[in-house]
Amino acid sequence: MDKLHHIVVVGGGAGGLELVTSLGDKLGKKRRARITLVDAGLTHVWKPLLHEVASGSLDANANEINYRAHARKHYYEFQLGRMSGLDRTAKKLVIAPFHDEEGAEVVPERHISYDTLVIAVGSTANDFGTPGAQDNCLFLDSLKQARRFHKLMLNAFLRKNHKALQGAEHTLNISIIGAGATGVELAAELRLASRELPVYGMNHLQASDVSISVIEAADRILPALPARLSAAATRELEHQNVQVLTGQPVSEVREASIIMKDGTELPAEMTIWAAGIKAPAFLAELDGLEVNRSNQLVVEQTLQTTQDTDVFALGDCAACPQPDSDRPVPPRAQAAHQQADTLFKTLCNRLENGEAVPFVYNDHGSLINFSRYTTVGNLMGNLSGRSMYIEGKVARLFYLSLYRMHQVALHGMLRTGIIWLMDKISRAMHPRLKLH
Repeated sequence: MDKLHHIVVVGGGAGGLELVTSLGDKLGKKRRARITLVDAGLTHVWKPLLHEVASGSLDANANEINYRAHARKHYYEFQLGRMSGLDRTAKKLVIAPFHDEEGAEVVPERHISYDTLVIAVGSTANDFGTPGAQDNCLFLDSLKQARRFHKLMLNAFLRKNHKALQGAEHTLNISIIGAGATGVELAAELRLASRELPVYGMNHLQASDVSISVIEAADRILPALPARLSAAATRELEHQNVQVLTGQPVSEVREASIIMKDGTELPAEMTIWAAGIKAPAFLAELDGLEVNRSNQLVVEQTLQTTQDTDVFALGDCAACPQPDSDRPVPPRAQAAHQQADTLFKTLCNRLENGEAVPFVYNDHGSLINFSRYTTVGNLMGNLSGRSMYIEGKVARLFYLSLYRMHQVALHGMLRTGIIWLMDKISRAMHPRLKLH
């Protein structure tokens, strides 16, 4: 095994896990290369679903993938740990010590040698240095954070339900800072929760007692998407009794309120930060690799870092240029999926001394899901190049297919079909919301 070309992929998100799965099935199975995945967690959940985990619409336990079990099925190795450094001369990456929940060291710092390194560590929320954001906001960057949000949400509903029973003031104010896809979809999921939880015993608290606000600094929500899609999303949120505040930069986040730039104070007992992303800070300290202002690794169109042809990056943590554009590839799940496909071809070619394949991003459109209420979006026509607006059941079908495509990449068609059937059975047998 030591003589085989060693490909190390850091980060088991959408792009990283799809890449090691393909490499393991193609190269690891035939012992043409050694494939290793490094991740700080033991399981994978598709990041676009984290807001559903947070609201309780999705049971993460039924939708997460155990890396060790998946590695065994797809002929790659798994190393638990967080990357903390890089020695490009020795071609070794540093894995920080691993500690248990009590803080005791389980595994000391380690070094892993590589021949080809792929960094796919995703992104974290960017609070832009807003005072009070780190101390008083909840974030949805990881499964751990989503689960914590869910527990806090259930406790908040329970607390307000008890106050309603006593005849005391019981309005629950929830604010979401940032009206990108995550913020908008989370608002719809929280509105669903406010209507479903009374069915399961919290019947003294009504949906009208839960005030949900979405705050966006730009002049419209979903500012990165077409205006028509933004307008449709605004109408749907307002129809679901979600307050939409645009052109409202946040200057400070306090324990129970938000201060706007114009001095307006908005009550908020739960505040979620969903405004902007940046790559993890440690990337700026990786042995001279070039990063941009958002900590993203700057890469060539081949996804190779500008300072080292043996180090690649993909997904949210990579700033990849595109032909005829002054903007890099957008940080979206479909981009990570496409980059994993391209990089798979490049890494297979490298074993045969072949050339790297340039990555060209194809925008297939955008879909915004409003929980069980509706879905809106636009699809890019392959022939005409024009955008087609869709909504309702058709849009919902396309939205659900995105996750199934991710599952097919990880499990194959047959296994994904079985998973789909099990999901159907689970929904029929279990409550519509996760209640614990």
